[in-house]
Amino acid sequence: MTCEKVSRNLALVCPTVNDLGSMSPLAIADDVSLALEQRRPIVALESTIFSELGLPSPANREALARCIGAICAGGAVPALTAVLDGVVSVGRGDPDTVCGPARKVASRDLGVAIAQRWAYGATTVSAALTIAARVGIEVFATGGIGGVHRGWAETADISADLGALARRPLVAVSAGAKVFLDLEATLERLETDGVPVLGWRCDDLPAFHARSSGLKVPHRVDTAEEVAAIARAHWRLDGGGLLVVVPVPDDAALALEPLEQAVETALAQVATQGVRGNAVTPVALAALSEATAGASIPANLALAENNAAVAAEIAQALAGWSS
Repeated sequence: MTCEKVSRNLALVCPTVNDLGSMSPLAIADDVSLALEQRRPIVALESTIFSELGLPSPANREALARCIGAICAGGAVPALTAVLDGVVSVGRGDPDTVCGPARKVASRDLGVAIAQRWAYGATTVSAALTIAARVGIEVFATGGIGGVHRGWAETADISADLGALARRPLVAVSAGAKVFLDLEATLERLETDGVPVLGWRCDDLPAFHARSSGLKVPHRVDTAEEVAAIARAHWRLDGGGLLVVVPVPDDAALALEPLEQAVETALAQVATQGVRGNAVTPVALAALSEATAGASIPANLALAENNAAVAAEIAQALAGWSS
């Protein structure tokens, strides 16, 4: 998705691509390809959040415009990831498609989506990280990552996002993990997997829609240059991904205690419906929106845009280190 197209109401995005070869089901938009060649800052995005599997319409379209706009305003190139007609696409996608019906694609599903030529596979964090690493993008932004689900000891339900983050050498920027997860167990799993967790000008792990979960982050960072230096050092030692957690902006944040009450209500609805696995997230987020009387939607929009802006700043700093 190009910055130029944002000013055209996202009518049509990146119609031309750089095909990496007939044997590779991968297409990269020209602006992303040029930025990679010139070592300019790029920020990868997942597409699930913008599809009908993520935020409800019209909030999903607003989120897309705001995230693309924030990345462009920060001087970076946005690179939306998706599977379109069986092709893994980077920086491409008509907003009417991107914000429409989709099939969720995690990292494990990429080969299936390609071989079966899915019309629109919306990437999760794990798939987006896999694609971004494949093409050489170093920074990724999302709303909240997946993590360890509550009741994991009985269900063994742990998001593939954590494993992908541990393996892929990218800086992932998020407002922590989704609030209906077991945040303490998620932090522990990230430690086990060797993923540095860096608090962006904060000492506590954000709780997605709330600024603090009450859990301490291992390390605090205050500048993009600091993140870039840590990332380069980590990667020189063959490390994988790093997670930068950014609190939701003050004016959109929800208070933690009523948010936790809303989460309990939402999870009760999920349990009643018997939902499990990767189907939990959209159901839980919809139930959370209902339980907060819609307040979670503006918070989600604000944090996604803010994360994109921080990611662009970090991408700029990393590009400086590369030059």
